[in-house]
Formats: sequence, C-alpha cells, structure tokens
Amino acid sequence: MTVIILIAAPEGLRGHLTRWMVEVNAGVFVGNPSRRVRDRLWETLATRIGDGQAVLVEPATNEQGWAVRTAGRDRWQPTDYDGLILSARRRG
Repeated sequence: MTVIILIAAPEGLRGHLTRWMVEVNAGVFVGNPSRRVRDRLWETLATRIGDGQAVLVEPATNEQGWAVRTAGRDRWQPTDYDGLILSARRRG
C-alpha cells in the first residue's frame, strides 16, 4: 500500500493523483500503484509541489517494511538511525 499526503498543494495535483489513488481525506491518498507508476507520480509531485509539502510512504524491503519520501518546503527529513527510519526537522 502507498500513502501520499499533500499539504497546500497547487491546483491540479490532487486531481492528477486521483487517477491512480483514492483520496480518503483532504490531501490523503491511498492506493496500490506499481513501482513504476509510483516513481512517475513522485517525479510529478516533487517537481510541481512548489511552496506546498508532499510525503509519500511506500513498501520497502527494510526492517520497518516501509520507506518515506518528502518534497516541498519546511519538510521533515527521513533519517536512517541504525536501520530505523526516523523523521528529523532542521533547526532554525
């Protein structure tokens, strides 16, 4: 399962995502796209997110079973801590 969260996204991105995923709440999309489609969706989101924020949670072959990607401003940065993915935020 893949989850994408959009915050303050430009017009059109939400509609673009609904071609492959279901919007279960405002800005929260859930689906099971192939890796190829997921990678293409992320390229589009990361390129067009502008001043908004995007977070993608996807299946992965690590200890937790998932990975996260982020794009946009004021974002949390996924950080590997002894094999665990944690979220860190830059100070200042």
